[in-house]
Amino acid sequence: MESAKSAQKAWAKTPLWKRAELLHKAAAILKEHKAPIAQCLIKEIAKPAKDSVTEVVRSGDLISYTAEEGVRILGEGKFLVSDSFPGNDRTKYCLTSKIPLGVVLAIPPFNYPVNLAVSKIGPALIAGNSLVLKPPTQGAVSCLHMVHCFHLAGFPKGLISCVTGKGSEIGDFLTMHPGVNCISFTGGDTGIAISKKAGMIPLQMELGGKDACIVLEDADLDLVAANIIKGGFSYSGQRCTAIKVVLVMESVADALVEKVKARVAKLRVGPPENDCDITPVVTESSANFIEGLVLDAKEKGATFCQQYKREGNLIWPLLLDNVRPDMRIAWEEPFGPILPLIRINSVEEGIYHCNASNFGLQGCVFTKDINKAVLISDAMETGTVQINSAPARGPDHFPFQGLKESGIGSQGITNSINMMTKVKTTVINLPSPSYTMG
Repeated sequence: MESAKSAQKAWAKTPLWKRAELLHKAAAILKEHKAPIAQCLIKEIAKPAKDSVTEVVRSGDLISYTAEEGVRILGEGKFLVSDSFPGNDRTKYCLTSKIPLGVVLAIPPFNYPVNLAVSKIGPALIAGNSLVLKPPTQGAVSCLHMVHCFHLAGFPKGLISCVTGKGSEIGDFLTMHPGVNCISFTGGDTGIAISKKAGMIPLQMELGGKDACIVLEDADLDLVAANIIKGGFSYSGQRCTAIKVVLVMESVADALVEKVKARVAKLRVGPPENDCDITPVVTESSANFIEGLVLDAKEKGATFCQQYKREGNLIWPLLLDNVRPDMRIAWEEPFGPILPLIRINSVEEGIYHCNASNFGLQGCVFTKDINKAVLISDAMETGTVQINSAPARGPDHFPFQGLKESGIGSQGITNSINMMTKVKTTVINLPSPSYTMG
């Protein structure tokens, strides 16, 4: 914390173009090391091989885009004159600019330890902040290699620190440290506890979701089925923006279930090294939690479209039909390859279920009627609604935010840069009114 504070003072005096130049260099080095970092992701968090490489490359692109966007955003200020407000002559010139906050504490989650770390690191650095990174326990080695790329790029010593350890042991020390000027956190309900302890500093938090997929009668069911597979089962469902409940009109439910079942049967299950679609979930406790949701659904009469199968942390993909609101799986976030399907008799019923959730991250609606899609989108209490596609975080410059217990503030490159700065105002007072060409 001390080294971050002193390094930030010098970094804030570094020209914007120089900050951007170093970020571009770090992005290039990160991409050069995509293979070994991807291997870490495979071994640490069981991410499929192809997805692991994609995450590293995407992270390099994010850093470069952040450098470009930061130069544009931070290179501009505002100029205001006093006589635009009633009762004032033009005797005051107001100059505003964006200045750094100081030390940013970044806490990414296990499922995207590289990408969701650089989405915090890049904006913090281009804005003139220093950064302390607390990586997830699983994903820490990948983060260390990623941070090393920044060091290789030539960033000043002490500007970027990576502090490994369990959140239960070092989390409170970091989040409550008086030297921290901003916290950017992605994860689960731990964020609620952090927000209560953090004090008067800016918070940027994304805390998960129960993303609903509403399917209308006129929807292209092949498109829906493909997106349910992509949205519900990619990386074994361990994504905040995964489809976590399907709300389908009764008249097309049977047809959709058959199409999804056919696609689930083609998913490859196994180790991440073999680039399988479904790989082991991150911990045994996660697997036990998922199993608890499955057993509850079984006890209460859900229809199992596949046989439930588990070997250690490896859980086979499972679609649960005829799920009712009294089942835990209808409301809780499994973070695994288990997807509940609820049959509805009206659009209003689907919107009601979506909005009754404590979460409000993303949702999606499938219909060929754009007017209906927009009306449903407006009615859904979520930070983002995707029309005719599964929920997704990205491209990385798009705004990304949640309502209710899904988070505080907004992410995306531009929003993150703005959030990690504050406005500084200088007012020039003139002895008499002055008007150009007056």
